[in-house]
This record gives sequence, structure tokens and C-alpha cells, in this order.
Amino acid sequence: MKRIKSILLFAVMLIALPMQASEGEKEGGGLDIPEIVLEHLADAYEWHVTSYEGHHLSIPLPIIVRSSASGEWAFCTAHNLPEPFFFDSEHHGKIYERMPDGSATRPIDLSVTKTVCQIWIVVLLLAAIFLGCARWYKKRDCKSDAPRGFVGAVEMLVMTIHDDLIKSCIGEKYYKPYAPYLLTVFFFILTTNMVGLLPIFPGGANVTGNINITLFLALCTMLAINIFANAHYWKEILWPEVPGPLKLLMIPIEIFGVFTKPFALMIRLFANMMAGHAVILSFTCVIFLGWSMGVAYGIGLNLFSAVMLLFMNCLEVLVAFVQAYVFTLLSAVFIGLAHVDHHAE
Repeated sequence: MKRIKSILLFAVMLIALPMQASEGEKEGGGLDIPEIVLEHLADAYEWHVTSYEGHHLSIPLPIIVRSSASGEWAFCTAHNLPEPFFFDSEHHGKIYERMPDGSATRPIDLSVTKTVCQIWIVVLLLAAIFLGCARWYKKRDCKSDAPRGFVGAVEMLVMTIHDDLIKSCIGEKYYKPYAPYLLTVFFFILTTNMVGLLPIFPGGANVTGNINITLFLALCTMLAINIFANAHYWKEILWPEVPGPLKLLMIPIEIFGVFTKPFALMIRLFANMMAGHAVILSFTCVIFLGWSMGVAYGIGLNLFSAVMLLFMNCLEVLVAFVQAYVFTLLSAVFIGLAHVDHHAE
């Protein structure tokens, strides 16, 4: 029990330690919790690991931008960003270029940001996991015993998503072409959510809390639904089987529904994951807020924050799985609705 308490205390301190830098930078001022939370949720051009006594430990990431004025490419890091490029605080620290007329414009930015680096880490992790499982199966045949341990857990999860979710929602006749995509989406979201809960490198990035990532995943599902849908699906959208006057009302609604389905997928995943990270960061800030109000407040708020941090991190582990499952489930349901056979009476 003492070991568990020590681990939990160490985890809380790892989460809270990077906050000291943000607090120390505000000389003579109070703790700006919204600014700290938004700063940690936003993407960045370097990976901030921790801070101690005013010293920052960060991993520089490559910045690749193209000047809109000269057309030349610049390769650098956040510590040696050349002129006329600068970090615009009004646009969440994104790189902007100062033009000769004094205006600021957004250049072509192909930088490897914190979110991009986190995605690469997740891809390497998934490749290692599934290549290792494939190597285990390669050495065995159909007469071998069922896998145990980690390989058995991966097989159980894969078969649960494949059989109980994908096959049942899309239908046994049409599910096979979509199974690889939906399994990839599930494990990508699940792994990024779990890695994002780690308080230090190589975790902590808010990947699925970035609306650009959820937008891309939703667009992939939208293309899978509408490009490969059967004729009956489009007939129900463009010419539904309702009385004539109602067609004028139903057709715009059905066309609008083509775009609202992926929009709902995008917002659901983005909002839930961003909210979870924001709540955890807010309770972490309460620790420093309590000490700034006095010892008595500090002890009381520390105990309250530690309990809530433990509860929220456990809840986020559940949410990480639930959101991956729900995104895959809804994608499979929408794809299945695009392949419903028309049975004439």
C-alpha cells in the first residue's frame, strides 16, 4: 500500500512539475489557470519536459517554413527562428511572417510539432506491438495452444472489435473491406489517448484533443461511407420514398445529414478528450493556487487535488477506451447504413 501511495504521489508531482515554469514567469502576479491550461493543451514547436528553479528542459523539434515573400525555405528550431518569422501569441504561438509592408501572414508550415512527433511515436509503438504479435503467430500453426499474456490480450481486443462491433454493425456481406480501416482507427485513437495520459515524455501530447486530427479521422470515415456506398443509399438521399411534396423537404435534410455525421464524430472525440485534459490540468493548478493562499489552504487543497487527480486519471483511462470504441462503433454503423440492401415487397 505504501508503494502505491508513493507511485501516486510521484505521478502527481510529475504532472505538476512543468507547471512551476509557468507560475514563475508571472513575476508579482497570481496564477493564471486558464492561460496555463490552454498553453499545455495547444500544439508546440518544442517538447517541454520539465522545469526546475527557472530552468527549462525542452526537446527542440525541427521547424520547416517557406517564406511567402522570397519563396525560400527555412530549416531551424524554436531557439533560432530567423527573421522575418516570429511566434504570434495572438494565434496560439503559431509561426507568422512579417511582410515588407508591415503586415503579418501565415507562411507554408511543414514543421514537426509536438502533435506530429506524438503521432510518430504512436505509429512506432503500434508497429512494434503488431509486428511482435505477428512474429508470435508465424512460429505457430492452427494446432498450437491459444496465446497468453500480452499477445492473448491483443488477440482478444482485436477479435472483440472485429466480430462484435465491425461485423455486427456493417453486416457479414460487406464488412471485410472496412475491417482493416476500422481496426486501425480504433487502435490509433486508443493508443494516442493512453499515451497522452503519461505526464512526461514520450507522452502528454493532446493529440485527439486537437481538432485537426479528429477532423482528418472524420473525413476518412466520410469518404469510406459515401464513395463506396451502394445505389440504394444514394437513392434514399436524393430521391427518398415519401410523398411528392415531402421530397422537397426531405432531400435537403438528407444531404445535410451526409455532413453532420462526420461532424458529430469530429466534435464528440475532440470535446471529450480536450475536456478531460483540461480538468486534469486545472486540478494540478489548484495545488499551486492553494500554496499561494497560505499553508492551511495549501494542505487542504493539496489533499483535495490529489484525490481528484487520482479519480480523473482513472476516469480518463476509461474514457480513452470508450471514445475509441464509440468512434469506431459510429463509423461502423454509418458505413453499415450505406450498404443496406433494398428488399422490395
